[in-house]
Amino acid sequence: MQKVMTIKEIPSEERPYEKLEMRGASALSDAELLAIIIKCGTKEEKSTDIAMRVLNQHASGLIGLHKLSMKELQTIKGIGRVKAIQLKAITELSNRMAKATYKEKLNVHSPSSVASIYMEAMRHLECEHFKVVILDTKHNIIGDHTLSVGTVNASLVHPREVFIYALRHHAVSIILLHNHPSGNSTPSSEDIAITKRIQSSGEILGINLLDHIVIGDGNYTSLKEEGYISG
Repeated sequence: MQKVMTIKEIPSEERPYEKLEMRGASALSDAELLAIIIKCGTKEEKSTDIAMRVLNQHASGLIGLHKLSMKELQTIKGIGRVKAIQLKAITELSNRMAKATYKEKLNVHSPSSVASIYMEAMRHLECEHFKVVILDTKHNIIGDHTLSVGTVNASLVHPREVFIYALRHHAVSIILLHNHPSGNSTPSSEDIAITKRIQSSGEILGINLLDHIVIGDGNYTSLKEEGYISG
């Protein structure tokens, strides 16, 4: 049986920790960065070997980490409860960092910038999540809220739920978002119908619907740009 080289036996300049210190995080591969999170390997394998197996667990590689549940992570040899928690924590941090970064540059008049804020958090969801984003008089985001979580095909939401939240937080205008787990952001007839109902309700209440954005896997569709929202 061939002896497995331990991390300590690897030249210092090639160890993930030392490599990051000397050359910066961008010099590390995905597996090396994950190995730092995983920290330690087993008697049979280095942490980088386990990290590579985590990346190979899903066809999408690093992006697939978002889609792996705690239970699925723990089926990978070398990943127990603690390591699975660490990996889920780092994927959630990546979502929040992406959202915070884009939010600093937000121009809500641009559907692409709004989609960028929510893309990473919503593109990997396995069922539809319907979200309302509320804005003030200067079109700054006040907050957002998930109104419903549906099946893999549809989410159910009533205009009443949208505007209860919007009125409670003194919104001047709103943006709707939901994801399509299929990855295809083409709006359905139901998406168009609920958009028109919410826009009509908003006109009565004096709250403007700026857009309804459908999130796919790395793509989006703006119902405003498609002509389904007037004004």
